Amino acid sequence: MPKPMPKPNRLGSKTPSNNLRRIWFFIFVILCCLAFATMTNPATNFKKVPLSEVIARANSEKSDIKKITVSGSELKITLKNQDQPTQLSRKDAAGTLYDQGLIDHCAELTGKEQKTCQSKYPTIEYTEPVDVWGIIFNVALTIVPVFILVAFFVYLNRQTQSMNNQSFGFGKAKAKLYGPDKKKVTFGDVAGNEAAKQDLAEIVDFLKNPKKYEKLGAKIPRGVLLAGDPGTGKTLMARAVAGEANVPFLSISGSEFAEMFVGVGASRVRDLFQKAKKNAPSIIFIDEIDAVAHKRDARGGAGREDEQTLNQILVEMDGFDNDSGVIVIAATNRVDMLDKALLRPGRFDRHVNVALPERKDRLAILEVHFKNKPIAKDIDLDALAAKTAGSSGADLANIANEAAITAARENHKTISNSDLTEAFERVAIGPERKSKVMNEHERKLTAYHEAGHAIVGHVLPDSDPVHKVTIIPRGRTGGVTWFLPPEDRSYKNIYELKDVLARAMGGRIAEKIIFGDDNITTGASSDLKHISEIAKDMVIAEGMGKNTRNQVFIEEPDGYYTITTSKPYSEKTAELIDQEITLLTAEAAKRAEQVLKANQKALDQLAEALLSQETLEAKDLEPLLKNTTLPASAKLY
Repeated sequence: MPKPMPKPNRLGSKTPSNNLRRIWFFIFVILCCLAFATMTNPATNFKKVPLSEVIARANSEKSDIKKITVSGSELKITLKNQDQPTQLSRKDAAGTLYDQGLIDHCAELTGKEQKTCQSKYPTIEYTEPVDVWGIIFNVALTIVPVFILVAFFVYLNRQTQSMNNQSFGFGKAKAKLYGPDKKKVTFGDVAGNEAAKQDLAEIVDFLKNPKKYEKLGAKIPRGVLLAGDPGTGKTLMARAVAGEANVPFLSISGSEFAEMFVGVGASRVRDLFQKAKKNAPSIIFIDEIDAVAHKRDARGGAGREDEQTLNQILVEMDGFDNDSGVIVIAATNRVDMLDKALLRPGRFDRHVNVALPERKDRLAILEVHFKNKPIAKDIDLDALAAKTAGSSGADLANIANEAAITAARENHKTISNSDLTEAFERVAIGPERKSKVMNEHERKLTAYHEAGHAIVGHVLPDSDPVHKVTIIPRGRTGGVTWFLPPEDRSYKNIYELKDVLARAMGGRIAEKIIFGDDNITTGASSDLKHISEIAKDMVIAEGMGKNTRNQVFIEEPDGYYTITTSKPYSEKTAELIDQEITLLTAEAAKRAEQVLKANQKALDQLAEALLSQETLEAKDLEPLLKNTTLPASAKLY
């Protein structure tokens, strides 16, 4: 049975008891401050002052004394903000009491006489009234500076802790943990890729029933490498393995091991494998593993941070216990970039190819993505599956989403076939640029260019059928001619590739025939680039050169060279390769010209139809192309 998922870490969370303690602490501090302020500003604060000072205070312009009365031995002062008078007691050394008349007499005097009169009176004691706002002000003066100091030190402390935590957290793996409590993904949720599912079914069975294999002495596979083009569903396949086995799934990207500090990547690898062992049986999924597992001799430097990370991965995978119950699944689309030590048995024992979906798989994928979308009854997903040869699962998901967006933009209640077609063409080439204005010469040039592609492709025996031709600008193109294969094919022979070269050259040759060799334009730049790429691949990788038949030439991936690494063949061989590419390109141009000159009437008719209708479907092309012929000079066999 799989171990229960660990409870989330609550360290540092603010519990109710901690909050209550903090509240009581702040209340205690405030009460202490109030007590201190009260002691320094008591409600009964006796002062000894001359009576003359009281009289002067009463006579000042800013006086707050409303009335002074004398009654026997008592003196009462009533302030302007009080209704009740404040009582003062006064006596001189002889015990003689002074009445109101004496006080008024003194008040009437001025200058030196008033001071002489006032000096005769004794010192008195009186009680100031309680000043509530004054006490609050004094308390604030006491508390605020203390609070500012405390807050400043708390802020510094937290900043220091945050920096320390961040520093110590660099070595922690950033893997996301998906447990059995999360929504499961199973093989039933993965459309297509039946071969890959079968290869991974044994991994699932081992995780479910390890004892069955251990009794026969079988060891758990250390790792599974999922290789395939981008968007083919490698991550989804790995999650399906975890969902089928009902075990925790730790997911991390290869780039997340990298950091600016030396040794952090290796530390994160150790932390990742420790987490996996604690949750065993479990699966570690490393996406884009080529980010940290490239060939160690490709970039040099034995002390590089990424190489330390790779070395730690190699050690951890070799250091597994047989009963640890941890399997590593990695995904990449660049197997050629991985280090050989990672691919040997004992580390990644299984290599599973997640291929691009075939037609039936594409139909299944489309049905999954259109399952919860409102679609018209006559919608033809099978036709869309036929059109999308070479598309990945991600491409198909994008087409489904674009179809829904198109339907919403056109205010359709359901997704129709026209929405599907627009979505497919938008994803494949780009949106229509109806706002682009072309003059008549440019429209005519584009019409003959696309007609040249269509006629050459239709006439040549090993070319795919023409599906659609349009002169409406789309994406970066001024017009488009689609050729769709009748069925999916894994291989192409030399005749099919040469026909592809010839039909790609058809646009430039049509411009040359109609407008003259001196009036060719830049409209064929993408075609020429495509031709060069195919011809180069035929010569270097496929051994299809005229004088280099059955001979291939090793190159770095993507033709990548640096100052320290040169081409893996001599300059003489490079010249031979260039000659072979030139021969293939010249042959394609010659065949396209022979086909178009033999069918110039059809070329003119097709161009006129494009100028009037702008877009022609396969059914519209049939009557225009039915009388075209293949000249004997253009035949290859």
